[in-house]
Amino acid sequence: MLPRDSERNHRTAESESKTHEEPKSETKKLKNLSEYAQTLQLAWNGLLVLKNSCFPTSMHILEGDLGVINGLLKDHSSGGKLTQLKIAQRLRLDQPKLDEVTRRIKQGSPNGYAVLLATQSAPGGAGAEGTFPVVEPGLQRRLLRNLVSYLKQKQAAGVISLPVGGAKGRDSTGMLYAFPPCEFSQQYLQSALRTLGKLEEEHMVIVIVKDTA
Repeated sequence: MLPRDSERNHRTAESESKTHEEPKSETKKLKNLSEYAQTLQLAWNGLLVLKNSCFPTSMHILEGDLGVINGLLKDHSSGGKLTQLKIAQRLRLDQPKLDEVTRRIKQGSPNGYAVLLATQSAPGGAGAEGTFPVVEPGLQRRLLRNLVSYLKQKQAAGVISLPVGGAKGRDSTGMLYAFPPCEFSQQYLQSALRTLGKLEEEHMVIVIVKDTA
């Protein structure tokens, strides 16, 4: 009885050490931020809209609560998730403004906020088939990097009030902030930076915070 037991223990220890080793070899293979994003949970796939341009975007969750995303990005007419988010305001990347966002994140912790990594959405990428929104007439489809460079140039984050179309009844409300690469956004990408060594690909860090009553 005993030898078999110790053999079994040895086997489970062996399989455990194997599972611990696997992610290591996986992380070595990641070449860029899009590949890194694939290791995170996909939270939203759709179009970010600014003026007459739309940018196919995938958002993967870095930290926070998925429930916030599902709650605030709901399309009331269909009951599903919104497929389009229109940036209507900008927030200057000034320290007092960033401190205010940080304060809202702290206030919303642990389940009133979410931080996401936004990258260029692959056309017809995994799971996007059939669900990818049709571009409205009059909107020009462009690469996400164009939106990133626009926000960088303006030294601003894009801001969207949620839910889109205003709150109905007892809906919770909140804000979405879309940050181009800056000191503030990099604090949420330390693990990606450790994995990849450098973040060359254009990306944004999205912060969604629920208003606290």
